[in-house]
Amino acid sequence: MGDIRKTYSKDFKLKAVRLYLDGERGYKTLTKELGLSDPSILRRWVKYYKEEGIQGLDEKRGRTPSPLRGRPRTRPESIEDEIVRLRAENEFLKKWLGLEKR
Repeated sequence: MGDIRKTYSKDFKLKAVRLYLDGERGYKTLTKELGLSDPSILRRWVKYYKEEGIQGLDEKRGRTPSPLRGRPRTRPESIEDEIVRLRAENEFLKKWLGLEKR
């Protein structure tokens, strides 16, 4: 079975980030004190806070910026790549429609 992921409040995250940014304690120490399971959780919160401010600590799971799934492309697709992708998609659809008619 999959692990159940715990959700932390925005206030809790902000408190943890501020404790780290005060510079008195490191990731591992604060992780133990706050009862977090892994130091990478706190690292991620600090990173998001530095990049986006307090909005970076909002819950991001279950929300997509668009109806399209997956990661957004970092580079636009070249014309040649788009043609190859569309041809493969057309072939797939032709096969799928052919199977459905049977």
